Amino acid sequence: MRDAVDPWTAAVRLHARIGHAIEVHERIGSTNDRARDLFVMPGGPGSVVIAEEQVAGRGRRGRTWQSPPGRNLTFSVPMHPRLAAVDGWQLGLAVGLAVHGACAALDPSVALKWPNDLVASDGRKLGGLLIETVIDGERLSGAVVGIGLNVNWRHDEMPAELAAFATSLADLLGADVDRVALLRSVLDGLERELAAVEAGWSPLVRYRAVCETLGAFVSVETQAARVEGRAVEVDDTGALVVETSAGRVPVSGGNVEMVRRMVRA
Repeated sequence: MRDAVDPWTAAVRLHARIGHAIEVHERIGSTNDRARDLFVMPGGPGSVVIAEEQVAGRGRRGRTWQSPPGRNLTFSVPMHPRLAAVDGWQLGLAVGLAVHGACAALDPSVALKWPNDLVASDGRKLGGLLIETVIDGERLSGAVVGIGLNVNWRHDEMPAELAAFATSLADLLGADVDRVALLRSVLDGLERELAAVEAGWSPLVRYRAVCETLGAFVSVETQAARVEGRAVEVDDTGALVVETSAGRVPVSGGNVEMVRRMVRA
């Protein structure tokens, strides 16, 4: 872990709930694992764990997350959301909105793919979220929010197996992006969105407005079955509602493949 003056310190948000301390690792297994350890440490909740290189990163459904050293933004935040367990799904949407807002400020074409991927206008993936929660009775007692964004990893540098469906902010903008400034923007958004959800403001309306999955014909692989049809809604529980030949089916999790996108005006 770095202990000297570091450019990442410019992203520290003194006296803030999120980002009041930043821990930077040149190389680490998983930022989510380290963030989980910080729960029991004084000042741990709300701190940020950054990896210049993450060697055992993971995404949803046990997938690995690849990222070369010093090019992208890979970090985790342990937090104690003041939410009921039944409302825990709102945290994922709120985090997605925070990350989307920071990226869309650089390129307005960036969108969200249900439930928690950041994508370019052509559908290629920019990043993703992994949120691990702890439930205590009826309360959401803790969460680790992991975020991975392709920032300055150019398309022609990516492995062939990733280049077909991944891109980066630098590719979209044609220039490298200041990772420290981007982190600061994401942290600002996280604090704002978390406060709104805790105050009872649902993120659904704004999430639906930037979710490119809506209107598309999708194939969703769930643990139980494959659901195919048109994505028509994100409902009041955060589930994706798919209109199939047999009727509307709510899907609360799974791998979404967008077979055909809606053409936006």
